[in-house]
Amino acid sequence: MKIQLVNICKAFGDQVVLDSLNLTVEPHRITVIIGESGGGKSVLLKHIIGLIRPDAGSVYIDDVEISALNERQLNDVRKNFGMLFQEAALFDSMTVGENVAFPIREHTRLTKEEINIIVEEKLRQVGLKKVTGKMPAELSGGMRKRVGLARALALNPKIILFDEPTTGLDPIRRDDIDRLIVKTQQHTRATCLVISHDIDSTFKIAHKVAMLYDGRIIEYGPPEKIKNSENPVVKNFIEGKSSSEQ
Repeated sequence: MKIQLVNICKAFGDQVVLDSLNLTVEPHRITVIIGESGGGKSVLLKHIIGLIRPDAGSVYIDDVEISALNERQLNDVRKNFGMLFQEAALFDSMTVGENVAFPIREHTRLTKEEINIIVEEKLRQVGLKKVTGKMPAELSGGMRKRVGLARALALNPKIILFDEPTTGLDPIRRDDIDRLIVKTQQHTRATCLVISHDIDSTFKIAHKVAMLYDGRIIEYGPPEKIKNSENPVVKNFIEGKSSSEQ
């Protein structure tokens, strides 16, 4: 499924967060949105899943303008989405198996046995075995991310959203998650959108990269184009300098 944002504007009081932003996320590809912390990446993500409505502009999922839908219609569109949150956002009071099963129980009428089969399949898909009875507190940060991804994949989504998936992980676990994102996209053929400020991870996984700055996408293209950008803001960000150092 294709995601398209057209002239999106969003302000909170006097603070303009998105300013006539345009972006097309190609289907069956991994697109990474990079930018400084507090620059509006999460706000953009919330527009895509309809949690925030734009002040102006349109959000399209394929040919459906979701910014014009009511809540019931939005929920139908959201069934196409899976999301891996920054901290995995697992339910601490549920086992791993119950966490992964949660969206299946909520949105289908499958039997307990059928759900258990899907749970085991999704956990195997993210490289986890014999963890269904464990509690989230018993898992490492990397394992919790994997469980969160298994839950995101539970309903076979056509779009997968990743919010800072490598934040808080050591380099080895970060590399594991990078490989898992690529493997997941290849296996599912889903449209993947990743929010990140991790440049190393971005260049490892992305088909396309979009740089968000001052409310707009100021550079967009394959990793090589971003690496060789002449835009001083992009160059400084890649080199780990603040925009004030231009």
